[in-house]
Amino acid sequence: MDESQPSLDDAFGRILARCWAAGAAPWSAVEIIERDDALLGASDAARYFAEPDAWSPLERRGWELASGRVLDMGCGAGRHAVAWAAKGLEVVGVDPSPGAVRVTRERGVDAVEGSVAQLPRDLGAFDTLALFGNGLGLLAGPAQAPAVLAALAAAARPGAVLLGMGTDPGDDPAHADYHARNLRRGRARGQLRIRVRDGATATPWFDYWLAAPAELTAAVEASPWTLDSLERAPEGPGYLAVLRL
Repeated sequence: MDESQPSLDDAFGRILARCWAAGAAPWSAVEIIERDDALLGASDAARYFAEPDAWSPLERRGWELASGRVLDMGCGAGRHAVAWAAKGLEVVGVDPSPGAVRVTRERGVDAVEGSVAQLPRDLGAFDTLALFGNGLGLLAGPAQAPAVLAALAAAARPGAVLLGMGTDPGDDPAHADYHARNLRRGRARGQLRIRVRDGATATPWFDYWLAAPAELTAAVEASPWTLDSLERAPEGPGYLAVLRL
């Protein structure tokens, strides 16, 4: 075994649990994202516990569109799910991280282990499906996205809405080489291969898609959903997509 390589574990869940145990204090836990070209990024894990008044106006506006029974996919520490439940909505969170599921449950919201592509059985049907916190990245890539969206449609009631936050990869010179490498390999420009690190442990590698709006539109057109609207943030690369079944 290569001792320089981290052991596989629920690194994301460990980070959230440590932050939660510290009262979600700023910088009580640090999330490290490693890209497959060795780029590392560090961020404050306390953002996974941020209250609604700390969210961006676009995120808050999208969150307010949820109604009925809500499926929060990639729920993390329950940032959005807890706020929906406080609003009186029935919410179920789904996350592949056992630690994230435990934290969300400890915060009073039902949550189960599972992925966006393979939802647990017997969850029932939902009126709102949410991919918040840049959750549209969990569509993984243009080749995978239509099938993932079809799987989500199977968990939706007729007329359901899917609310998703995404990021346009743009033309940042700092990532130009990575974007070019992706295109040479037949991948989307903003399709990342990443994992979460926590000291000597890491999650498995997974694809995460920063989709340009035109790319997302094409993926939706190949799925059971219809793109109702796409609103860009006033500043920055973020956007809110509203899909209807």
